[in-house]
Amino acid sequence: MRLIDSCSDAFVPGLTRRLLLVVLATLAPAVAASPAGAAGRSAHATVKAAPNVGIVDIYTTLGYEHGLAAGTGMIISRSGEVLTNNHVISGATKFKVVDVTTHRKYSATVVGYSVTRDIAVLQLANAAGLRTVKRGGAIALHVGMKVVARGNAQGRGGKPKTARGQIIALHQQIMARDETGDTETLNNVIATNAPVVPGYSGGPLENSQNRVLGIVTAGSTSGVRRGFAIPLKQALQIVRRIESGKSNAIVHVGPTAFLGVGLEDAAGGTGARVASILAGKPADLAGLVKGDVITSLNGVPIDSRSDVRQTVLTLVPDEAVPIGWTDTSGVAQTGTITPISGPPQ
Repeated sequence: MRLIDSCSDAFVPGLTRRLLLVVLATLAPAVAASPAGAAGRSAHATVKAAPNVGIVDIYTTLGYEHGLAAGTGMIISRSGEVLTNNHVISGATKFKVVDVTTHRKYSATVVGYSVTRDIAVLQLANAAGLRTVKRGGAIALHVGMKVVARGNAQGRGGKPKTARGQIIALHQQIMARDETGDTETLNNVIATNAPVVPGYSGGPLENSQNRVLGIVTAGSTSGVRRGFAIPLKQALQIVRRIESGKSNAIVHVGPTAFLGVGLEDAAGGTGARVASILAGKPADLAGLVKGDVITSLNGVPIDSRSDVRQTVLTLVPDEAVPIGWTDTSGVAQTGTITPISGPPQ
């Protein structure tokens, strides 16, 4: 899973394709599956929706990481709200979104996101009267159900590629790991044997009638190919939290604070070590240098770079907060840091 945030990861040189989370841990026990009979299926499932309608390709510029990335999204409102994964938009300083059916291109802004739930909402600029994906929220899921994942495979654009398979388990807990070693746990996901590849992230998992059942979020990179999706109902609950316009422990709404520093865990869980720093940005202006170890931020003790990420999400750009660190000579230092507005985490 690509869960890099701009304040806590070393900068990525050159071209990077953050297209899909990359490594998947083992499935939860099979008894977690919850088969449902045909009696619970909605009559709406018999109405076939047009394939690919409401799907968008998302291309991002990672300005502070010096890279590019791509993924997929779903239009969920006629006014241009797009549902995607948080790891698709993480670190983005610029967006280009392409409606795959009309081929129209849009710029976009971030409405809000949830790092822990891996859900994000974009708003397309100057959008109106758009066709949305067809939701299948009332359709009961069951093991053995045929499904198809659609997405911007390898970021190549054009007509979405398809990965077909079946649901092999429900209510799974998975742990995904990105190339930096960061991990994230997601609960209640749908497990399939659809062979998704990088770029499907944020795209739809559909039933045989092209009704959206979930949002493709993860894929295995070794052994038997599997695809994992967050149930649509679960994702839309996060969307509603974002649409409320208020940040809380689960969602972040509004500008994201940015420190301009890349971090790594310090030895022994004693803080977050500065691995890289942007000249002229908040951490630099506060007096930090490469090799310093951040030990507190806004009064919160810091034991790891993850602690910095979580604390930064609570900060308000342009409001100074206290920061503590141990310098490269081992001397404890204190000061203030004024975050600026930066890319989503």
